[in-house]
Amino acid sequence: MGSRLTRRLHESRWNVQAWNRSPGPAQEIRRTGVPIAASLSALVSTSDVVISCLANDAAVRSVYLDKGGVLSTAKPGTIVVEMSTISAELSQEIHRAAEQRGVRTLDLAISGSTPAVEAGTITLFAGGDRDTFEQCIPLYESIAKQWFLIGPGSSGIRMKLVVNLLLGVGMQAIAEAVSLGLHLQIDDGVLLDVLSKTAVVPPAFLGKFRKIKADDYSPEFPLRLMSKDLNLVVEAAALQGANLPAAEAAQQSFAVAVPSDGDLDVSAIVPLVGGHLVKS
Repeated sequence: MGSRLTRRLHESRWNVQAWNRSPGPAQEIRRTGVPIAASLSALVSTSDVVISCLANDAAVRSVYLDKGGVLSTAKPGTIVVEMSTISAELSQEIHRAAEQRGVRTLDLAISGSTPAVEAGTITLFAGGDRDTFEQCIPLYESIAKQWFLIGPGSSGIRMKLVVNLLLGVGMQAIAEAVSLGLHLQIDDGVLLDVLSKTAVVPPAFLGKFRKIKADDYSPEFPLRLMSKDLNLVVEAAALQGANLPAAEAAQQSFAVAVPSDGDLDVSAIVPLVGGHLVKS
């Protein structure tokens, strides 16, 4: 996600520089003409807006709160746009720490997989104050098709968890429907074609049906990240007293798949649940 967002901003003629925790992806970005900062602190101290998109809570905590991190080097008035899918608790902690340092912060969660990022058609959910949200609209226009201010700090990530609950449970439901159809001896090609044309399958899943039929599980949104997000969903529900039995079942299913198949696309849950690959 981060490299694709960087390329879109660069192509939209923003003055962009980048930094990555591991050097390999940074060198890929350098080849597109984006300068790479010598260090995180060098990037942050010379930037008016800092955008981050990282894998998990541990990475975000390190990049923001460790010595030499974003919040210890950002100058007052800097706008931080944190786009990772993390826990609401860590998001709130970053908002509080930023406020103490005079840094303006949005949590800006992404809805959409890598093709949507490349096409500039993602949806954004923001948490923060309205003035900062509106000041960043020119940035959104370069990367997204729509954006919403959900509420105060950490509201964007909370909305993302709601949306990804539907994604995870929806993929689990499709996996079970396909498994049942195959066990009922319906031709796999017919099964997938007809299911994809029914009103019960949302448009967001149609691309996944094409991947399943083609037996192509190259990652657009990896299983391991879906599993991580479902863990966050279930943890948030437990903290707030929400009962989510379907989400818990999907969480368990994805957790089983991750050790051996975590880098496959989220649609790979379909053959994994069914116990065999679905061929076109």
